[in-house]
Amino acid sequence: MGSVPGSEVGGLETAQVSYLGEGVQTAVKLLVTGHFAVGKTTFVGTLSEIEPLRTEEPMTEASVLVDDLTGVPNKQTTTVAMDFGRLTLSQSLVLYLFGAPGQQRFTPLWRDMALGALGALVLADTRRLEHSFPVMDLLEEHGLPYAVAVNRFDGAPEFAEEELREALDLLPSTPLVSCDARDPASATQALISLVEYLIGTEARLEHA
Repeated sequence: MGSVPGSEVGGLETAQVSYLGEGVQTAVKLLVTGHFAVGKTTFVGTLSEIEPLRTEEPMTEASVLVDDLTGVPNKQTTTVAMDFGRLTLSQSLVLYLFGAPGQQRFTPLWRDMALGALGALVLADTRRLEHSFPVMDLLEEHGLPYAVAVNRFDGAPEFAEEELREALDLLPSTPLVSCDARDPASATQALISLVEYLIGTEARLEHA
């Protein structure tokens, strides 16, 4: 596979391009979403086989007033558009990962990003579980299936799966896993839970 150097487009640094192999037959678009400061940029960067595209900018006084910094007082940047990465699962299947910001002011952009996506992985933080509801509401509004991955933060409280399911009001069929967005193996397992769920959902629809 060949590659070309990265460049800047519209003030954004683009990722280095690594071309796909000729055997790739299927490309799947997935969203990685969740509320503010839940680890979306880290998750996409951990898994991407190419240098990920990031649109992080320093937080201004205005954003501090609207973005809840509870649990993340040292956060200094925020995603202003999206993150993008790529992961090849097999010789014929590649995943395109779109990190979608969860703040309400980005809802119009988020809806555009959801077009063509097969599903979403919702990252959640046990310190701020209630902040996940607006994101899940958007996914359900668009009929987009999703799995939930509780991102493990240092010092964050831990709960039993039954408690988390009740707190997040999840359907029994919705996958719920725990992961560390910084760890490739852990993040991969979370993504696999989503892919397996999507495959199972599609199979059920075909036989309905």
